[in-house]
Amino acid sequence: MGQARTRRGLTLDAGALIALDRGVERVVALVRGALNDGRRITIPAGALAQAWRGGPQQARLAAFAGAATIDPLDEQAAKAAGVLCGRRGTADVVDASVVISARSRGDFVATSDPDDLLSLDPLLRVRHI
Repeated sequence: MGQARTRRGLTLDAGALIALDRGVERVVALVRGALNDGRRITIPAGALAQAWRGGPQQARLAAFAGAATIDPLDEQAAKAAGVLCGRRGTADVVDASVVISARSRGDFVATSDPDDLLSLDPLLRVRHI
């Protein structure tokens, strides 16, 4: 018997969350497909903070965030993001935290700006939305 294929989860950055909140069909379809396949969907806490403005106009994002796993930016992850920023010569700790979060699970990352994430980790699996 062969080994079962690993089903990679999906991590969403702030750009993907904003697109989802706006109802951008390709992002909605990507998320719907992942959910239908039983894949884990994760939102790094920093990305949620960048996308969240609150209020009833964000009902779609609120409902989605309630169904996804929120990956906290704890001390260990914060330090890892800082180290990654230092090594790659960037200051965007939220992007670095998205990379650290996705790496920890081997996830794909849905992003509106793959160049920023790939500059932090050229081997990261990204889906440009």
